[in-house]
Amino acid sequence: MSETKREDKLLAMLEAGELVVGDGAMGTMLQAAGLTDGGAPELWNVAAPEKIRAIYEGYAKAGANLITTNTFGGTRARLKLHNLQDQVYELNLAGTQLAREVADEYGALVAGDIGPTGEIMEPIGPLSMDEARELFAEQARGLIDGGADYILIETMSHLDEVQAAVEGVRQVDPDITIVATMSFDTNYHTMMGVSPRQAAEAIASWGVRVLGANCGNGPAEIEAVMIQMTQYRPEGVYLMAQSNAGMPQYVAGEIQYDGTPEVMAEYAKTVRNLGVDVIGACCGSTPAHIAAIRAALEAVKDQPIAGPPPLAESGGTIESADSRAARAAERRRSRRRRS
Repeated sequence: MSETKREDKLLAMLEAGELVVGDGAMGTMLQAAGLTDGGAPELWNVAAPEKIRAIYEGYAKAGANLITTNTFGGTRARLKLHNLQDQVYELNLAGTQLAREVADEYGALVAGDIGPTGEIMEPIGPLSMDEARELFAEQARGLIDGGADYILIETMSHLDEVQAAVEGVRQVDPDITIVATMSFDTNYHTMMGVSPRQAAEAIASWGVRVLGANCGNGPAEIEAVMIQMTQYRPEGVYLMAQSNAGMPQYVAGEIQYDGTPEVMAEYAKTVRNLGVDVIGACCGSTPAHIAAIRAALEAVKDQPIAGPPPLAESGGTIESADSRAARAAERRRSRRRRS
């Protein structure tokens, strides 16, 4: 087989029918390594590279096929909160180069990570599409120059911001593979009211071949989200699920997540049986969770995939757009009657 181009490796794996195991949380691991709440995670790419490398290696050794860069907050808008806005390229480049070294050693791929800007998009907030595109393009230059195999746009709530990120990345490299996931943590919708079906259909219409859900309120929520995504999966699209390890709880003054490795192993088997193609974890997870996911998926790799339930059997879990619109209209009428 001929050498696969760098930007095509993830799609090549998926097109060959491979089930891809993602990695887990970065923030959880950084906190365990000593990062304080007020610290800038991306600064550690140059200030404490040995700690970032150790996190990458932990996930690679656990069996992850993908290493996600420590660049979630790597836009100028987010780095400005730490007075690091002039180091966008440097910090994204360094984080990706570290991941590239580890990935090459373990045979994994590098996901150049892009998170939300933290700004609200027009017309509700001040951030315009043009400004957002430029923020994401600036970050993408460092990720791509550092050797990312693909770009991961994650934890988004507004479709406009996803679109701006996709377009910003393509300004830098029109051909690199893009993966986009949103967080459906508000009654199975994103904070901005986007349903899983809307997300899948809109993101796919921009030519993104791998999309899905991450973060949220734990496995049960993301399983429901993935049911709808698998039911309305656009042709030629692969799906990704990266659930939080349960819900955070305060235990002895510290935040801990209640999703054990065993819980996450069951989640992995459930979403695999729906037809999800890339399965990993998010907040609260560790290499132990990824190792459990890898082992669980290996144990069922020869079993058939049932696929999603028929629409008639799953209706009602996620409210339809028409129903949400009707409720909103009724609330407006009720307010007018009271005024």
